[in-house]
Amino acid sequence: MADLIQRTAEGIDDLSRAVWDDSSQFEKAIVAVFLIVTGLAIPVVPIVMVARYVAN
Repeated sequence: MADLIQRTAEGIDDLSRAVWDDSSQFEKAIVAVFLIVTGLAIPVVPIVMVARYVAN
């Protein structure tokens, strides 16, 4: 079970790094606005933060 959680966290971490860390300022702004407008920022941001903590 711990292995599954670790792999899931690493997958979420890799995805968030691909979308956020490797993006330009303009792309980051578009993603941030999209998350805020759709209301997805509330559940997505904490999940990504926990995943980054678990993956590392």
